[in-house]
Amino acid sequence: MIDFAQNIKPISYVKAHTTEVVKNVGETKSPIIITQKGEAKAVIIDIESYQKTLNAIHLAKLLSFSEMDLKNGNIVTHEEAKKRFEKKIGKII
Repeated sequence: MIDFAQNIKPISYVKAHTTEVVKNVGETKSPIIITQKGEAKAVIIDIESYQKTLNAIHLAKLLSFSEMDLKNGNIVTHEEAKKRFEKKIGKII
């Protein structure tokens, strides 16, 4: 679990220790919350975590489209989907 209290740094600290902060984030995979004038303003995360977050957001978006289709009755049975697929590309093995 991430201890956010340990990972909150003022922007002046990040400016003075950029290399160390980036190295730490990359090694620990723990985000750093950057404050400015005592308020949280930004977060530094490692690239792998960022990519996973983007992937999760995209998946959630796709799921929301599916939920809307279900709600609106825009669905077909498995058999109907299979027929449409076969009509487009040929017989399924």
